[in-house]
Amino acid sequence: MIKKRVSLKDIAQKVGVSTALVSYVLNGKEKEARVGEAAAKKIRKVAADLNYQPNLIARGLKFGKTHTIGLIVADISNPFFAMLARIIELEAQQRGYTVLFGSSDEQLEKSQNLISTFLNRQVDGLIITPVAGSQSQIEELRNKGIPFVLMDRGFHEIETNVVVTDNHDAMYNAVKLLIRNGYKKPGIIAYDTTLTHMIDRVAGYKDALKDNGIRFNSRWFAKVPYGNYKEHVTGALERLLDPRNRVVDSLVFATNSISVQSLKVIHAKGIRVPQDLGVISFDESDVFDFFYSSITYIKQNLQAISENAVQSLMQSIDARSKKPAKITVPSIIIKGESSNRRKSRDGVDRR
Repeated sequence: MIKKRVSLKDIAQKVGVSTALVSYVLNGKEKEARVGEAAAKKIRKVAADLNYQPNLIARGLKFGKTHTIGLIVADISNPFFAMLARIIELEAQQRGYTVLFGSSDEQLEKSQNLISTFLNRQVDGLIITPVAGSQSQIEELRNKGIPFVLMDRGFHEIETNVVVTDNHDAMYNAVKLLIRNGYKKPGIIAYDTTLTHMIDRVAGYKDALKDNGIRFNSRWFAKVPYGNYKEHVTGALERLLDPRNRVVDSLVFATNSISVQSLKVIHAKGIRVPQDLGVISFDESDVFDFFYSSITYIKQNLQAISENAVQSLMQSIDARSKKPAKITVPSIIIKGESSNRRKSRDGVDRR
C-alpha cells in the first residue's frame, strides 16, 4: 500500500498553526511573516519527523522555480559523459539545484522525448549535448524562451549558449605532433555528422596537414556513422591498414569510442604501435591502460566545461545574460609512446 504524501496541512494540524504559516517557514520566509524563532523551529522539527518532501512541481508553479535542471548527454555509460554529468551534478548542488539525467543515445526521437519530459517536470533550464539533426528542437527551445546551454557540441547556423572544447586547435596540435615525430601520412577516423565538434576536429586535421606542407588525401579520411560504429570502424581500418597497400602511417581517432574499437583491431592484426603505426586519441579511456603501448591522447578540461555550462545556465535562468555566449575551453595533449616513432626505432617489439 502506497503511503500518503505528507502535506503542509498535516504539519499545520500537528503543530496547531495555519497552513500559510507552515508554508512561510518551510520556504525560508518566516521573517517576512514575523514568525517567532521557537515556532519556526517547531514547524521544521515536525516536518522532519513526518519526513515531509516538498512537491517541486507545485512549488515551481507557485514560485516560478523548482531548483532542478535537466541534463541530456549522448550516452551516460561513456566515461566522458559520465564524468561531465558527475561534475555538473556537484556544481549544481553547490548552487542549490538538483540535476535530472537522461541519455539520448544519439537518437533524435529520444532527445525530443527527454526534452519534453524534463519540461513537464518544470525544470528551470536544460544542459544539452545535441544529437545530429536536432536543430529544430533547439530552435523551439530558444523561441519559447526556455533557458538552456549546449555542451560539447552545437550548430554553426544557430546562435545559442554553448560550451565546447577548442576542437580545432586540439586536433591541429595532435596531427602536428605526429608529423613532427616523423609520420608522413597521418589519417583520421571520425563520425559522419554535421555537429560542430566533429566538423571542427576534421578542419583542424586538414589545416595541420596544409600548414606542414602535406597535401590532404581523401583516402586518409574515414567517416563512420554513430549507429553500428564498431562494424564501420573495423571496415575503415581494413581499408586504411591493408598490408598489401598501406594507406596511412598514423591515425588520429576523433573520439574515445572510435579509439577503443580501433585499438582492438590494430592489436588483432599484429600491427606494432608506434613503429608501424602512430596513434593519437581524442579523449582518454581506462581501456588504454591495457594496451601494450601507452596511448597519446587529447585531454579535455571536463572541470572547466562543466563549471562553465552550469554558470552559463544559471545566468540564463536568472536572466542576467540574454545575449548568447560561446565559451571555448582549451585542452592539452598527454604524450605516450603511441605517437613517437622516433623513440621506437630501437627494434624492440613492445607488444
